[in-house]
Amino acid sequence: MAWLILHIDSDQAHCEAIESALLENGAASVTLQDSADQALFEPAPGETPLWQQVRISGLYDADSAIERIVESLQSRPELAIARHQVEILEDKDWVRSWMDSYQPMAMGRRLWICPSWLQPPDPGAVNLVLDPGLAFGTGTHPTTAMCLRWLDRQDPGGNSVIDYGCGSGILAIAALLLGAASAVATDIDPQAIAASQANAERNRVNDQRLTLCYPADMAATGPVDILLANILAGPLSDLAPQISPLVRPGGRIVLSGILSAQAAAVMAAYPQFEFSNPVSEDGWVLLEGTRA
Repeated sequence: MAWLILHIDSDQAHCEAIESALLENGAASVTLQDSADQALFEPAPGETPLWQQVRISGLYDADSAIERIVESLQSRPELAIARHQVEILEDKDWVRSWMDSYQPMAMGRRLWICPSWLQPPDPGAVNLVLDPGLAFGTGTHPTTAMCLRWLDRQDPGGNSVIDYGCGSGILAIAALLLGAASAVATDIDPQAIAASQANAERNRVNDQRLTLCYPADMAATGPVDILLANILAGPLSDLAPQISPLVRPGGRIVLSGILSAQAAAVMAAYPQFEFSNPVSEDGWVLLEGTRA
């Protein structure tokens, strides 16, 4: 079955009213998109920021009287609807289309990230099987990819590792598959803990080598050789007093989820570490430091 999408270009002030009006007129769903290339970074807890210029899109059944819906919306002056566009969305096998968009990804010399429905290109490589899910971390984002390539280059064999803000558990599991002796994966999100557990089982990671816990339960975790934290610049700076003691003297810290302009402020929050030059990709950076 085909669908109709009604796109309306508006602004922040009218967005909520237009969204409600679309739903009142039978929209199956409504999505909001930036229509002016305005970046929004790191909202404060409890905030839900919105772009100044917004494209609001309502999804309708193909047999909906879309012209009448548009006329009804335009007759309401409080909505201030000036421009709109109707798009036909042809039906297709959305599951297959979604699956086709994910392909195995090489993360260095040895490590591959592979979706479960495809055979690894190199069966002899270190293949981490991971499907997209609710928790962040599939290897497609530059920050995750930089951390994975760092692990592949460094050879964490025999090291103890913490994946702080683990999301899908991808960094902890990759470290273990690459030879780390033990790993702790921690996150404040219960979905992240559940996803990490499922991904560990899928990759046959031994429970004795991987510990899953919330940050509040890490009191018994001793200083480790390597700590990776792929979060965002604000939380990384705020959490520095909690994160820094988790790395032993001489151990290494890897921080990502940081924009290039934020790197200096994050490094300043970790005075116990000597950082090398940032690694950059698509405007994001990875910071590597050694604890004095």
